[in-house]
Amino acid sequence: MAKTQDFTAMMKDMMGAFPVDTKAMDEAFKTSATLNEKLSSVALEAAEKSTEISAKWTKETLAKLSDMSKVKKEPADYAKAMTDFASAQAEVAAENMAAFAEIAKKVQMDTVELMMAAGKDFTEDASAAVKKATDDMTAAAKKTTTAAAK
Repeated sequence: MAKTQDFTAMMKDMMGAFPVDTKAMDEAFKTSATLNEKLSSVALEAAEKSTEISAKWTKETLAKLSDMSKVKKEPADYAKAMTDFASAQAEVAAENMAAFAEIAKKVQMDTVELMMAAGKDFTEDASAAVKKATDDMTAAAKKTTTAAAK
């Protein structure tokens, strides 16, 4: 009677020879989590600075409105107060819009910098994972071939 091969044992040996390495996935997850943390930090810093500018702008506007709403001796003084208020508001608006633009510019620069660094990190992680997987598969294939030859 001819000896039949045990395909179950052979498949088990073959699958055991191809180990799954989760370290590469862990590294990719860590890289992704670090990127998200840094991007969140950039966004939160921008929100904080924007809020500071808005609060300062509101406070200055309310102070100028208070001055403008005071009783004047002459009717012409009301027109002057309105003109002064409008002029001051235009100047403050230009300053604050420039400050908001600086924040937006910094966010854009920081984001591009982070994305370029992250792209480099992801590429390095992927290259290391592929190299390790290739090495493991080569070793497993040699082991399986050697075992099958016996």
